[in-house]
Amino acid sequence: MSKKYVYLFSEGNANMRELLGGKGANLAEMTNIGLPVPQGFTITTEACTQYYEDGQKINNGIQAEIMEHITKLEGITGKKFGDLENPLLVSVRSGARASMPGMMDTILNLGLNEDVVDVLAKKSGNPRWAWDCYRRFIQMYSDVVMEVGKKYFEQLIDQMKEARGVTQDVELTADDLKELAGQFKAEYKSKIGQDFPTDPKEQLMGAIKAVFRSWDNPRANVYRRDNDIPYSWGTAVNVQSMAFGNMGDDCGTGVAFTRNPATGEKKLFGEFLTNAQGEDVVAGIRTPMPISEMSEKFPEAFAQFEKVCKILEDHYHDMQDMEFTVENGKLYMLQTRNGKRTPAAALKIACDLVDEGMIDEKQAVAMIDPRTLDTLLHPQFDGEVLKKTPVIGSALAASPGAACGKVVFSAEDAKAWAERGEKVVLVRLETSPEDIEGMKAAQGILTVRGGMTSHAAVVARGMGKCCVSGCGAIKMDEENKQFELAGKTFHEGDWLSIDGSTGKIYDGAIPTVDASIGGEFGRVMGWADQYRRLKVRTNADTPHDAAQARKFGAEGIGLCRTEHMFFDADRIPAIRRMICSDTVEQREAALAVLEPMQQSDFEGIYEAMEGLPVTIRFLDPPLHEFVPTEEADIELLAKDMGKSVAEIKAIIAGLHEFNPMMGHRGCRLAVTYPEIAAMQTRAVIKAALNVQAKHPEWTMVPEIMIPLVGEVKELAYVKKVVVETADAIIKEAGSNMKYLVGTMIEIPRAALTADEIAKQADFFSFGTNDLTQMTFGFSRDDAGKFLDAYYDKKIYENDPFAKLDQTGVGKLVDMACKMGRATNPELHLGVCGEHGGDPSSVEFFHRTGLDYVSCSPFRVPIARLAAAQAAIKDEK
Repeated sequence: MSKKYVYLFSEGNANMRELLGGKGANLAEMTNIGLPVPQGFTITTEACTQYYEDGQKINNGIQAEIMEHITKLEGITGKKFGDLENPLLVSVRSGARASMPGMMDTILNLGLNEDVVDVLAKKSGNPRWAWDCYRRFIQMYSDVVMEVGKKYFEQLIDQMKEARGVTQDVELTADDLKELAGQFKAEYKSKIGQDFPTDPKEQLMGAIKAVFRSWDNPRANVYRRDNDIPYSWGTAVNVQSMAFGNMGDDCGTGVAFTRNPATGEKKLFGEFLTNAQGEDVVAGIRTPMPISEMSEKFPEAFAQFEKVCKILEDHYHDMQDMEFTVENGKLYMLQTRNGKRTPAAALKIACDLVDEGMIDEKQAVAMIDPRTLDTLLHPQFDGEVLKKTPVIGSALAASPGAACGKVVFSAEDAKAWAERGEKVVLVRLETSPEDIEGMKAAQGILTVRGGMTSHAAVVARGMGKCCVSGCGAIKMDEENKQFELAGKTFHEGDWLSIDGSTGKIYDGAIPTVDASIGGEFGRVMGWADQYRRLKVRTNADTPHDAAQARKFGAEGIGLCRTEHMFFDADRIPAIRRMICSDTVEQREAALAVLEPMQQSDFEGIYEAMEGLPVTIRFLDPPLHEFVPTEEADIELLAKDMGKSVAEIKAIIAGLHEFNPMMGHRGCRLAVTYPEIAAMQTRAVIKAALNVQAKHPEWTMVPEIMIPLVGEVKELAYVKKVVVETADAIIKEAGSNMKYLVGTMIEIPRAALTADEIAKQADFFSFGTNDLTQMTFGFSRDDAGKFLDAYYDKKIYENDPFAKLDQTGVGKLVDMACKMGRATNPELHLGVCGEHGGDPSSVEFFHRTGLDYVSCSPFRVPIARLAAAQAAIKDEK
C-alpha cells in the first residue's frame, strides 16, 4: 500500500506524535476518549518533508488525498465546502511534534467568500458575525499565506473605528465590517496584483503550503536551534471544522492551564473572552477576563470544562495547556498539550504529581528539562518591568542570569568602580585571562566577539556571572570609552542591562530579583542522584568556586586550571621573571616564589572539596598571555630583571605566534621547561600531604593532568619529571600516598593513538572545546563570524561548541575510550569541556561509558539531572 499522508482525527492517537505532530496526535487522542472536538484531519510531517523534496510543491498524489479527506469531513459534519446551503468552514493550524509556540501561523474561517458570507448572514440571522469572520479571514490569509503585513489591515480597522467614533472592534456594525472587508480586499489586490481567492479549495491549498513554508521561517529556525529540534522533523497541518466563539454573547474563546504555569499551584489558570475568536486571546488584542469568571457567564460550559480538565490531566499525567471555544453555550476543545512552565513550576508540578500518585519518581525526573534549572540558580530581571523595556540588541546567551550596571570598558575600571560601590557591566571587544579580576568585579560581561566557548563565556559560566557574547552589532570605540548600538551612543557610566539567559540587551537599569531555590529542587535532585550512573564533577580554579560547586552537588573537580592563579597582582611579576629568565637557575628562582602560592591555592581547593577527587591541569596557555603590554609594566619588568626595555621588548616579540592555539603551549611548555612541571608537581603533592595530615579521615589521591598531548613520548617525558619529583617528596614525608597522572585528550592524534597513550596514563579527560576546534579546523573565537550562514543554509543545525558533534568529535571520543580501555582496563574516563554541562552531550557520554562529566559549578545540577535522564532512558 502506498504511503498514507492524511489521517482523520478518528484514525490517530497520542503515540503517533512523530507522524501527526503534537497537536494532531492530541486532537486524535481527545477524539478517542470522547471529548467534544470539532472534527477534522491531519496532514502528516512526512507530507511536509515531501513538500520540500518536491521543490516546495504539494504533489498531485498528496493533493488528491487532501481533497478525499475534505469529502470525508463533509460527510462527518453534514456541511459542504463552498456550498450555498450549508457551507463548511475550517481552521488550518500547524503542529510540529515538539511544541513551538508562536512559531507557526494559524488561519481561521477558511472557505468564505462573499456568496458564502451572505448565506451565513441569512441562515444565522447574524450578519455582523458573518462579516466579522470574513474580514478576519481576509486579514489572516493575506498575512500568513501571501505575506502582506498585518499592519496595513490594522491601520484600516483603526481608521474605521475613528470614523465611527468607537474604540473596540466589537462596536463596529455589520455594515462597517462589510465595508472593511471590501477595503481589505482592495488592499490585498494593491499589494498582490490579483483578486482575493474565492474558491475554498484554492484557499485551502494556499494555507497548507503556508504552514509548510513557515517551518522554515527565521523565527522557527532560531527556536529550533535554541531547543534542539531537528529541521528534518517537519511540521504537520491540522484542518479542523470551525467552532465559532464570535457569534454573540453566548459564545467565547479561551486558553487555560490545569495548573498555574508560573508557580505550579494546583488551580485552573487561564483567560476567556466573550464574542471573540482564538487569536484575540493569544494576540492580546482585547483584555480577557480570568477563567474563573467564565463560571458566571457560561455555568454549564464551565462545569463541563472543569470535568474535561480533570479527564485530560488524569489521562496525560501532566499539566495541560488547552484552547477551547464556546459556541451558543456549547463547549468545543481545540487543542491540548503538556503546558510550558517556569523552572520553579516544573519542579513543584513534578513533586505534586508524585505525591498525588499520578507518576513515579523516575517519571518526575524525566519530565523536567535540565537546561531550565540554570535560571533557578541566578538572579533574574523583574518580569513586569522587563515587559515594558524595549530590547536594543541580542547576541549569544553565553552565561545565564540578569545584570544591570554602569558601562565600563576595562577590567581595571571595573575593579576600581566596584571598589567604590558602583555596579558595573564590563563591555569588551573580547576578554582575555588578564581581565579575570574585572570580570569578577562586574555584575555582567558583554563582548562584541566570541562564541559560546570563548574565554568570556567559559570563565563567566565558571563564576556564575551573567554574560552575553558575540554582539557584532556593537560599534566599539574603546579609545574614547564609548560604543554604538541600535543608533544610540553609550558612554562610560551609562546604565545597561543584559540577560545572559536570553542574550537580550536593554537600555537603562532594570531591577533584578535574587534566585531562590525551593525544597522541590532538593527532592528532584535527590531522585536524580539515585538513578544516574555518571559522576558529576566541576571545573573550578578557586576555593570559592569549588565550595559553590559542592553546594550544587559536585563530586570532585574534573578541571582546575592552574594558569588562572597566576594573574593576581602579587604573582604576575614572578611568572614574568620566569619567562624573561636566561638560565635554568634564574627560572627556578622565579618558580620558587610561585610554588608556595600555588601550594596554598591547592590546599584551599582540597579543603573545599573535602577529600573528593581533584584533577589539576598543568600550565596550558602560551607564555605570551602573561607578558606585559603596557609601557609602564614593561619598564617595571626591565628594572626588576636588570635588563633594558629594548631587551624585554625583544623577548616579548620573540613569544609572538601566528597561531597561538596550536603553538608553544600545554605539555610543550613542560617539554621545553621541565622545571615548570617539577614546581607544579611539588605544589600539588605538598598541598595534598598537608591536607591529608590535617584530615586523616580523608583519602587524598591527587590527579595531575598533562594537557595537549598528541604523542605518547611527550606524555612519557613529562610524566617522568612528575613521578620522580612526586615520589621523592612522598618518600621524604614518610607517606604512602597514591597519585594519578593522566592526560587531556584534545588533539585528534591523541584520540587516534589512545591505545598507546593509555599505557602511560592513569586517566583520560576529554577536552572537548579544543578537540572540537582541532577536529573542525576552526577557532571557537572566530566561528561566530560564519556560523550563522551555516545555520541558514542548513549545513549545521547547532553550534558544535555548545552541543557536542556526536558524528565526528563523538566518534573520536568513543574510539579513544574503547582503544584506551583495551590496553589499560583500569583507565578512568571523564570529560572537562563545556559539553559536560549540555544535556544531549551528557547523554552521549553516558552511552559511551565515561565515568564522569565535569562542568562549571552552576551547570552541575543540569549535568546531574541529564545523567539521571540518560540512565532512565537506557532502561527502556
